[in-house]
Amino acid sequence: MKQSLQLRLGQQITMTPQLQQAIRLLQLSTLDLQLEIQQALESNIMLEEVADENDYDDSEDYPTAESEPDKDFNLDSSVNEVDMDEPNANSADAEVADISEEMTLDNLTHIPDELAVDSNWEEIYDGTLSQYEYSNNSEDNGRDILATTQGTAAETLQDHLRWQLQLTPFSDLDRAIATAIIDAIDGDGYLRISIEEITQSLGENVQVDAEEVEAVLHRIQHFDPIGVGSRDLKECLLRQLEESAVATPWLKEAKILVNKHLELLGNHDYTQLSKRLKLTREQLREVIDLIQSLNPRPGAQLEPSQATYIVPDVFVKKASGQWKVELNPEIAPKLRINSHYASLITRVESSNESNSLKNHLQEARWFIKSLKSRHETLLKVAKCIVKRQMGFLEYGEEAMKPLVLHDIASELEMHESTISRVTTQKYLHTPRGIFELKYFFSSHVSTNSGGECSSTAIRALIKKLIAAENRARPLSDSKIANLLSERGINVARRTVAKYREAMVIPPSNERKRLA
Repeated sequence: MKQSLQLRLGQQITMTPQLQQAIRLLQLSTLDLQLEIQQALESNIMLEEVADENDYDDSEDYPTAESEPDKDFNLDSSVNEVDMDEPNANSADAEVADISEEMTLDNLTHIPDELAVDSNWEEIYDGTLSQYEYSNNSEDNGRDILATTQGTAAETLQDHLRWQLQLTPFSDLDRAIATAIIDAIDGDGYLRISIEEITQSLGENVQVDAEEVEAVLHRIQHFDPIGVGSRDLKECLLRQLEESAVATPWLKEAKILVNKHLELLGNHDYTQLSKRLKLTREQLREVIDLIQSLNPRPGAQLEPSQATYIVPDVFVKKASGQWKVELNPEIAPKLRINSHYASLITRVESSNESNSLKNHLQEARWFIKSLKSRHETLLKVAKCIVKRQMGFLEYGEEAMKPLVLHDIASELEMHESTISRVTTQKYLHTPRGIFELKYFFSSHVSTNSGGECSSTAIRALIKKLIAAENRARPLSDSKIANLLSERGINVARRTVAKYREAMVIPPSNERKRLA
């Protein structure tokens, strides 16, 4: 085969380190972004956080609602990128030279010994420190100061049951059995394992029969909360009914219903319940109200709940009749180049140290520029979404318009993958609540008039129809589809069922209630 040289001309996009960093920052959530910024501050001496807002020029590093993105740094740019695996030393030298012209060593090192203040410590805190002085009393010895200042941990269900176990007289063997039972109780207060498994968990050296384990379990079921340690819903409800006052109205009928006809109650078959219990509709309603007053998950009230807090990335509010969109200034600290360390590049004698400082300077500028690009892109996408979903902001979910990623990508001349990254785990604070940006995207359904209706709006209509239905005769999925068709929205019955299940709304037979 004959070898030859050929010259070809083509275009390609090179994923430079700067572009890779910008894409990675773009898809981070607020919490992950704060961790990334903290790691950058710890690893790069050229970066510093601006503590004083007066010393920070917001127009230089971060976008505002009126600013435009940097034209030479676009995540969706189709032009050729320069390979930036190695920092540009000439660019760094020029930047350092500009910095050096604006500062001298005297300006950097001259710090007054005492700063001018308008008050002294004694004028404000005179005589008040004594109440915070450390006491070395014997009662404080061995106390965990962190536990005192941070507060005690939330009490779990097992902690609450063990505390009652300590106050209850048990033999050593019964106490071991009770401990094994308490450890096997789940967060809802139910014992999900069998008596045989509890017996096996005690070990081969402990000789105990199932009757003794059952007796200890019966004592634990009378611990607070009542019904804890039950093995199913029937047992849980019966334990609570047994602890009710004898004079409680309809107590006997409620015990019979729970013990023998709980399945009929779950199926809302009130006709059969009335026949089996020989009660009128009004009397059956009283019995059911008594059962519904019980707690089917007795342990849930003691389980510590972990609240998840969402920090919105963008705020939207109405001012002077116009919807204004602005970034949350608290989502990320403001960063800048440390001028002192930047000025050292031209003064260090070692070439290795100089190159290291130049690399840090270039990486710091890349990082700040990537953050700026992230905020600009997020702001542009949020403004575009708000412009298209003003009906939702004004009137609610029923006015939501169909919207897909392609619509925003076409308007902003970006790729759909970029829009997907921007809208994932990013939240918009509106007068109607906090929503993820992806919430505003939904498919469409055709209407009789030739228009389109958002699936989110259809869900809102279904929820509204179910909320207004007759509880004695709830609407079926077919009936809901017919009602939507009368409003010009063509939705199949299976589509209604899919939307209803997505909203965790039970079917019509489970929504049925006594009139």
